[in-house]
Amino acid sequence: MMFDGFEVQSRWDEAFRAAVVGGLSRAQKSIPCCWLYDERGSELFNEITRLEEYYPTRAETEILLRWADEMAGFCGEDILLVEYGAGAGIKTEILIEALDKPRLYVPIDIAGDVLAQTASRMRDRFPDLETLPIVADFNRDFDLPAGLPPGWRTAFFPGSTIGNLNRSETVAFLSRLHRHVEGRGMAIIGVDLKKDLGTLLSAYDDGAGVTAAFNLNLLARINRELDGDFPLDRFVHQARWNESESAVEMHLVSLDTRVVSACGRQFAFHEGETIHTESSRKYALDSFRSLAEKSAWRLSRAWLDDEDRFAVLGLEASP
Repeated sequence: MMFDGFEVQSRWDEAFRAAVVGGLSRAQKSIPCCWLYDERGSELFNEITRLEEYYPTRAETEILLRWADEMAGFCGEDILLVEYGAGAGIKTEILIEALDKPRLYVPIDIAGDVLAQTASRMRDRFPDLETLPIVADFNRDFDLPAGLPPGWRTAFFPGSTIGNLNRSETVAFLSRLHRHVEGRGMAIIGVDLKKDLGTLLSAYDDGAGVTAAFNLNLLARINRELDGDFPLDRFVHQARWNESESAVEMHLVSLDTRVVSACGRQFAFHEGETIHTESSRKYALDSFRSLAEKSAWRLSRAWLDDEDRFAVLGLEASP
């Protein structure tokens, strides 16, 4: 699914407007976490990944560096590597470097400008590897282009982004991957594991306030792009644990009762009311195995860091 840059931006702007109006109209106000990542939000998230409290990036990088050769053997040779939500693709380089004669790299992302930069860097870094970027929202159903080279395919989804999906969304996403690998390939997926609440909550509410700035930047974006008038000093960031969802949630909490405007609409807040901006689900291996099996995948490998904080999972497609 390929779009020119103008069409993608137009659709993206309209989708943001719809998400904000719809989300702020709900009883529990909520805006999907993908809208946290404008240019400033992406900069702040990159800063978050370098914080001492935020372990997932370090843990996953440790796993990839240690087990990349074994992962490459799991994938096989001459594969087509399809990455979802590719972003800058930094960790992807570790896997590609270890792969045996990969045939094609297909990075998928909704942000066309970032994707173009990633594709250019990958072509420079791996000149013998054909790179075919695809602008698409991996959370929505789409088809890979016809005419891709034959061969085994591996779906790659690093990071802990799968934790942002609820259970039904996760099953739908894994089913989409199963279709994209033609029901006979592999998948390598990053999953954040359940652990003590102190470690989990501090990862989403660091002492330096970077995560708070990241979350509040969503309101700044609404003010800038959708004619909003959110007073940024009257909302605060909060991280909380939802036991029933096994998830850390991020919220923006109103400090008082007020009415705010955005998109030409008005939205009432009472003191203490929140906008839910992200859920990051944490898994035990058995619970993720069960979700994978509902999507016709078999959990075959699990690579963990030294402290068992994070897992990179190898899945095999079942017919």
